[in-house]
Amino acid sequence: MGTADQQSSGMRWARWSAVLVLIGIGAAAFVLSFAALQDLAVMGGTPPGLAWLFPVIVDGTIVQATMAVIALPPKSAEHKWFSWILVGGAAVSVSSNSVHAYLTGHSWGGALLAAIPPLALLIDTHGLVLLRRAAQHDSPPAAAVEIAPETTADTDTPDLASTVTAPTPAPALSPVQTFHTSPRPVAPLLPVAVPIPTGGN
Repeated sequence: MGTADQQSSGMRWARWSAVLVLIGIGAAAFVLSFAALQDLAVMGGTPPGLAWLFPVIVDGTIVQATMAVIALPPKSAEHKWFSWILVGGAAVSVSSNSVHAYLTGHSWGGALLAAIPPLALLIDTHGLVLLRRAAQHDSPPAAAVEIAPETTADTDTPDLASTVTAPTPAPALSPVQTFHTSPRPVAPLLPVAVPIPTGGN
């Protein structure tokens, strides 16, 4: 195995290790944030059977907006829109976790501590998308088909168009001539004897 292959294998191993670590940290952050947001939803009057939808909406919006921000072109209107969605979702998640910690009897220090899981979820999601983009850039490009350049004719080479003789035009046809034959001789009429009636018996 060459040096380039060893470096490529080492990069893949490091990338996959980072992906696994980020997935583990992101899952832990999601669980902690999920529990706080679900409890906060119950405290706000949401039925316990439906309270789990609140953290799914908030943290799911963060994940979706993060992926959209990285995938879209930086100066597009869609990128700007999802950037605002990402900022709003992160603000809701961080503030909700902090408010939950404060309402459950913890000090402001506990409120600041409760803001770490949603921030970690945001950072880990961003890191996973960046690693995926880096893996796509490092993948070997598809083999390009080389197209031979068009050869230009030299000045010494005679032009083929000039060497081809133009076809000679077909001779013009003379007008159609009609030939009249002399009429056949007509046979002379022979006298016919016509009987003349005579009076008598």
